[in-house]
Amino acid sequence: MVRVADALGRVVEVPTQPQRIVSLVPSLTETLFFWGLGQQVVGITHFCVEPRDGVRYKARVGGTKNIDLPKLLALGPDLVIASAEENDRQQVEAIMAAGVPVFVTLPRSVEEAMEMFLTLGEVTGAREAAQALVEECRAALREVRAHRRGKGVPLFCPIWREPWMTVGPGTYMHDLLEECGGQNIFGHRQGRYFAVSLEEVAARDPAIVLLPSEPYRFRRRHIAELAQAGVRAAMEGRVHLVDGRLLCWYGPRLPQALREMSRLILGP
Repeated sequence: MVRVADALGRVVEVPTQPQRIVSLVPSLTETLFFWGLGQQVVGITHFCVEPRDGVRYKARVGGTKNIDLPKLLALGPDLVIASAEENDRQQVEAIMAAGVPVFVTLPRSVEEAMEMFLTLGEVTGAREAAQALVEECRAALREVRAHRRGKGVPLFCPIWREPWMTVGPGTYMHDLLEECGGQNIFGHRQGRYFAVSLEEVAARDPAIVLLPSEPYRFRRRHIAELAQAGVRAAMEGRVHLVDGRLLCWYGPRLPQALREMSRLILGP
């Protein structure tokens, strides 16, 4: 047995090298396949879409927040990987109550994500693959930190619309953007996720705006909405549509995310 602490501070006992894994976290489903554990993954959510070929024939156990518990348990998992943020707490507790080992994750920063990779690698028997990923992440992190100069570039990055919402300190996305040289214009606010008005955005005058493709799928037409509200970056062509997975999928995309966001925010 392997004993590790998860994001809830629980000590989780997992069979050495579990053979029947259900992943309820899309980015970690991708991570497991990246580490060569695709055969051990027996169940995933409807939102686990990468790697496309790998997940195509895997059993789907519902959405991230509406798990089909009987279907999940029927798969006979010896490990379930969950998120304290993405998954419904009561459902996760029901899986635990059924006697299934559940490893709960919640990285709040790039550094915490790398530590989580190492722990997950230990839990799944993929220590060497996890270590290799972390080394690649650390190399990218050293690069972007060396590229930072002086005060960060003020930026706005929403995650939702109607109402417009964004992230605050204590979130992975906030930390990633600041590591890459950005300065979250709402970094002073309390709370991890909260609604903001476009008038507030205009008043804080971000140098750039990033519109991600998820969790809300922003499109080019939303730039006009920002411009109409008086956001100068939108009126002057300083809004960028970005792949949302680079901002919120921690896993093998992290080195690419660090490098691409650094170039976008600070320039080459």
